[in-house]
Amino acid sequence: MDFVKAKKHLGQHFLNDPNIARNIVEALRLPDGVQHVLEIGPGMGVLTQTLLLHPEYETAVVEIDRDSVAYLQKHYPALEDRIYSQDFLKMDLTALYGEQPLSIIGNFPYNISTQIYFQILAHRQQVRESVGMLQKEVADRLATGPGSKTYGILSVLLQAFYTIEYLFTVPPHVFSPPPKVQSAVIRLTRNDTEQLACDEKLFFRVVKQAFQTRRKTLRNALKPFGMPPETTADAVFDLRAEQLSVADFVDLTNRVAANKSE
Repeated sequence: MDFVKAKKHLGQHFLNDPNIARNIVEALRLPDGVQHVLEIGPGMGVLTQTLLLHPEYETAVVEIDRDSVAYLQKHYPALEDRIYSQDFLKMDLTALYGEQPLSIIGNFPYNISTQIYFQILAHRQQVRESVGMLQKEVADRLATGPGSKTYGILSVLLQAFYTIEYLFTVPPHVFSPPPKVQSAVIRLTRNDTEQLACDEKLFFRVVKQAFQTRRKTLRNALKPFGMPPETTADAVFDLRAEQLSVADFVDLTNRVAANKSE
């Protein structure tokens, strides 16, 4: 327990319920061609030991905390050289796995969960699936669709390339120490979109700009793109960012690209 308390500052609450761990691991589907599974932030290995029951998985773990790494090396020798003592947010998955696809799993630290998903998004051609446990509030935000007050930048960006499923809610008492909020498990599965039907870099910029002032209509929120008044007179610019689907944002990006003032 002292080990757990010492790690609380890392923003991680360690799962201590093997049944929940089994449910999380069983949520992996390993899409066609996927054998590699990378666990983020294994801590004391509650998920890890369940993953290792599946010899068909090429399981590896990434852990930034040195004490946790030492614990894993001692208690899970089967991992051998597949314990990566580094920061997942700085990892180059292509350098590690080449072009091989992989699934990512983990009890994600609350304080970096959204950054983890941005990293997954950056490696979207390689990460075919992710099963993650995170704060319920964040899980709700990522899985919700247009029209919700919690729908935001990362919701749109992830949903452009992944199908997102809210799987189940996890109560505080199954963690050490118990968090003050509920947690949830969501699954991301790579969709068939290899390339958006627009300039993807501009798409990311348009989505971020639209949500920066989400209470404003798109007409006002997208002013920095310098579109002429005759373009922004269209009814779509009366809407707010939270009302647009991924397809709507693709169309909007093409409008911006065609009508930006030089």
